[in-house]
Amino acid sequence: MHLKGKLRCVGATDTGRVREHNEDTIGTDADVGLVVLADGMGGYKSGEVASGIAVRTLLGLIKEAVERQDLTVTDPDTGLSRPGILLRDAIHRANKIIYQTARTQPNCEGMGTTVVAGLFFDDKLTIAHVGDSRMYRLRDNRLEQVTQDHSLMQELVSRGFYTPEEAARAAAKNFVTRALGVEPSVEVEITEIPVVKDDLFLLCSDGLSDMVEDDDIQLTVSTFGANLETLAKQLVLLSNENGGRDNISVVLARVLEGFPARRGMMDRLLGLFG
Repeated sequence: MHLKGKLRCVGATDTGRVREHNEDTIGTDADVGLVVLADGMGGYKSGEVASGIAVRTLLGLIKEAVERQDLTVTDPDTGLSRPGILLRDAIHRANKIIYQTARTQPNCEGMGTTVVAGLFFDDKLTIAHVGDSRMYRLRDNRLEQVTQDHSLMQELVSRGFYTPEEAARAAAKNFVTRALGVEPSVEVEITEIPVVKDDLFLLCSDGLSDMVEDDDIQLTVSTFGANLETLAKQLVLLSNENGGRDNISVVLARVLEGFPARRGMMDRLLGLFG
């Protein structure tokens, strides 16, 4: 596998203190370089059906594609990298399956899910997301949110109606403007960022980001970051201590060493002996 030994991935998910069911789903494949988190919605247990479809679809399709395709190729029409196209197409496929299931299974009517996913390749991370599940990066002890929520509140902040501080206290902040399974097609936001050794990435559902301030997330990540299992448990604990009003999920990925892609015939020949 192209990233064996380059990444360390850990996940944790918890029902929280209020909800009866956990409708979040998480998945990681460190060898492929894929991390994914989905926060399902839509009534009795159907949210977990939607988030489960999203995560399973991405894990299956991306693993198969990474094993068979040359990821160094860029699409001339869209300018998207191959990892970006793979993530986008896999999310479109998941959207289609969730949408069809919601329409044909009466107990799944109205279900949907957010998704945030990252694919590591060639010292870069390609991020795809729909909805308000987030990805953060900790570098040099500084936490930065690298996705922007697809939510009504974020729209209002972006247009200057609210400050971020006012938005954090507002009641309607959980209204998402995009989700998988709600419409026949969905717009996927793709971002690509460079990655360096020791970068730590945190994916989370709003069960963490709504319950815990960014400053407290940063403090927790800085304090417990040396042990990812402990860090995942601490973030869940902190969210529950603050009320645990929603399901809480986190996925952590630490870059252990660089992973530049091999290119060209000479690189491929050298790869045979590598």
